[in-house]
Amino acid sequence: MTGKLCVVLSALLVCCGLSLVNAQYQSRHLLIDLERAQALSRQLDIDWAQLQLDQSTLGKHERIESIARRDLSMTPLTAARTQYLTEGE
Repeated sequence: MTGKLCVVLSALLVCCGLSLVNAQYQSRHLLIDLERAQALSRQLDIDWAQLQLDQSTLGKHERIESIARRDLSMTPLTAARTQYLTEGE
């Protein structure tokens, strides 16, 4: 009986050891995935900040006005160039 008990306990010990090794293996892989996700999150935060900076730079009125004058040859509206329409004419 003690021989069978030793075999059963040895098999149980081997199973527990294999289970521990498997748990550590999965834990390492999950940690690697977590670190990758955190690195991606940091990169996305940097990209978002850069996009916000670009948007604020590109949307400034002075920049838009200078592009309109330079590239589109637009001029500001003056009172001399304004034409008013009346409903009766």
